[in-house]
Amino acid sequence: MYSSDFGKDFLWGVATAAAQIEGAANSYGKGPSIWDTFSKRPGKTKKGHNPSEACDFYHRYKEDIALVKTLGFNVFRFSIAWSRIFPLGNAVLNQEGVSFYHNVIDECLKRGVTPMITLYHWDLPEALSKEGGWTAFAINSAFNEYALFCAKEYGNKVKHWIVINEPFGFTSLGYMLGVHAPGQTGVSNFFDAALHTAIAQADGAKILRAEVKDAIIGTAFSCSEIIPYTQSGQDLLAAKRVDALMNRFFLEPVLGMGFPTAEWDVLEKFAVTHSTWRHQERMKFDFDFIGIQNYFPLVIKYNAFVPVVQAWEVKAKNRRVPHTVMGWEINADSFYRIIKQFAAYPEVKNIMITENGAAFHDKVIDGKIDDPERTEYFKAYLAAMLRAKNEGVNVTGYLAWTLMDNFEWAEGYQARFGIVHNDFKTQQRTIKQSGYWWQDFLSK
Repeated sequence: MYSSDFGKDFLWGVATAAAQIEGAANSYGKGPSIWDTFSKRPGKTKKGHNPSEACDFYHRYKEDIALVKTLGFNVFRFSIAWSRIFPLGNAVLNQEGVSFYHNVIDECLKRGVTPMITLYHWDLPEALSKEGGWTAFAINSAFNEYALFCAKEYGNKVKHWIVINEPFGFTSLGYMLGVHAPGQTGVSNFFDAALHTAIAQADGAKILRAEVKDAIIGTAFSCSEIIPYTQSGQDLLAAKRVDALMNRFFLEPVLGMGFPTAEWDVLEKFAVTHSTWRHQERMKFDFDFIGIQNYFPLVIKYNAFVPVVQAWEVKAKNRRVPHTVMGWEINADSFYRIIKQFAAYPEVKNIMITENGAAFHDKVIDGKIDDPERTEYFKAYLAAMLRAKNEGVNVTGYLAWTLMDNFEWAEGYQARFGIVHNDFKTQQRTIKQSGYWWQDFLSK
């Protein structure tokens, strides 16, 4: 299996995010983001790590984009840090930040690498968070102002766009469970944030469609195949509730189907109290591609003691199945099935894998970074994707997570997903053996 098996127009890339790689968090006019603030709170990230320096991509972007080209990829996905453009979230513009992204884009184009911009990858300006963040209705006008600026500023050079990264991920982890920024908790906060995010997802896409000629517009959903622990009625119903929340809750409104209320009365109550027909129309958009980001399946069993959802994950290690250092199950067949699940919607005309990868304990052998588990992971998952593609699923691209080890949110610098090793003390980049495997794979 080589890249040529997927067709000559297939997009191969690496995905990154501003807060995870840029650094220069308090420099060059950038305002603080919720992750700058959240990571300073004791106990919120592993070992108290924060993104203030990260991978220093801000100063090393030329070197890193050269690495993308050297490894053979033709797409570099990166996000714009909202607070680097608008330090206070809106109104006041930071020209240094604007120029930085022009430089990144120009370097990509110079190297023959297609730039793909994510408008929002979890790093909300702290100033907007203080006003309620995604739980506040005002966030939509602020986001639209930001999206309009980016479309007008960069749209003549950038044609590939992702509006929002993993809406369920950041609304559930950041506004319901409190384990990610901004650290809020409660079902009410989650539902408020979810509604405004679903609106922003379509609003941003409509702005890009209007402002960017020949734009190729997508949005990126985290997804997991949901597997009931047993075939008992309660486990089956619990799995359906989790699937509705994790896989369908943000996708189906985009497709014009509204929120998935049939499986769960809690979602029906939410839809009745939060959503009108006007919301349903506003949340709909005909995306050029749907980005899916898959790392693991979830095995779910009924648990009456878990509030609201009454479901519980049966961990991979407890089931004694292969898993990464994050405890995430390795299951390429499940990756195939989730691609098929999303492709089964008639309205989904094009799927791109906008993130997929794994964290392992890399080994240094004779000066080389040896990570055979990661290489085998990619081989298995790409084979599963090719199987789906050969069965007629219109999969048009794959973006590996990630180019280099980085600030992995609440995991800090502990979890390494990169195909390039980064020494965070020296910022020395070293291509891992998995990176060299990619180089060979993409050359044929």
